[in-house]
Amino acid sequence: MKALAGILELKDLTAGYQGKAVLGPLNLTMNCGTLGLLGPNGAGKSTLLKVLLGLVHPMSGSGTVAGLALGSGHKLRRVIGYMSEADALIPGMTGIDYVSFAGELGGLSRRDSSRRAHELLHVLELDEARYRLLDEYSTGMKQRIKLAQALIHDPPLLLLDEPTSGLDPSGRDAMLDLLERLHKNHGKSFLLSTHLMGDVERTCQEMVFLFAGQVLLKESVSNLSRSIPSEYRVRLRRPPLGIDLPKHWRPDGDGYIVRLAKGLDTRAIWEEVAQMGLVVAHISQRHEDLRERFAQLVGDAKEGAGKDGFGKDHPAKVLAS
Repeated sequence: MKALAGILELKDLTAGYQGKAVLGPLNLTMNCGTLGLLGPNGAGKSTLLKVLLGLVHPMSGSGTVAGLALGSGHKLRRVIGYMSEADALIPGMTGIDYVSFAGELGGLSRRDSSRRAHELLHVLELDEARYRLLDEYSTGMKQRIKLAQALIHDPPLLLLDEPTSGLDPSGRDAMLDLLERLHKNHGKSFLLSTHLMGDVERTCQEMVFLFAGQVLLKESVSNLSRSIPSEYRVRLRRPPLGIDLPKHWRPDGDGYIVRLAKGLDTRAIWEEVAQMGLVVAHISQRHEDLRERFAQLVGDAKEGAGKDGFGKDHPAKVLAS
């Protein structure tokens, strides 16, 4: 099959279980870079990953990964590094043995696997834990060792399934830092499947919203945060104790979101604050939170579930009921 453009391309892809489609028809292209895959439970994210790994065969359509057609077996898995959400660790093995073993499964010689495993554990800051049993690893260390086994055979594409799952805030920051460095310093492309929009905003160039097995939106992360002309974020120099704020002011973190009537600008905010005897510390245009954007997309999809876009048995029809 002729290689399609991009490191990943899916054309009219449909997949499911027991003859019932839960994914597609799906058209998706990913160029070398970083792509976030978002969607609620049942959106089809896990099924898509299984299709790319060759664990679920498409019912119809076609696709390529790094120039190889879906269904290419072990050849396809050699161009993919997969980090699962589940531990998927082998009890009784040390970190270095586990990563080396993954390298041999990926087609490397025992010598090359061992050498590369030592290099990766150094890069992922697991030097001191390399000879410890996996059973003794903390959650953060387990996530790093799973990332190491995904990288051992130097694949052009990483499939990352909830890489920050179970991590505390500092561990999550450390994992996201690693992913950023893998792309910026080592040129790694990855597809990040997650429920956490913050992970995607921080590490990905593009974002895909999946809902009921279909792509609702594919857009660059930078373009997704839209400004809202009539709303502003306002912080005051001191809290408005004992003062009744106008109804169009609503609390938001350490400040407020102020929605102005049509035709008004920030001068109206300055005047209101002065009348209350307070002082403005900061005013900025409010940008739409990506969670709001996603909620809007899902709501629109549910409203249209009964229209021609979805058949009566499509999951979107079920979710909308």
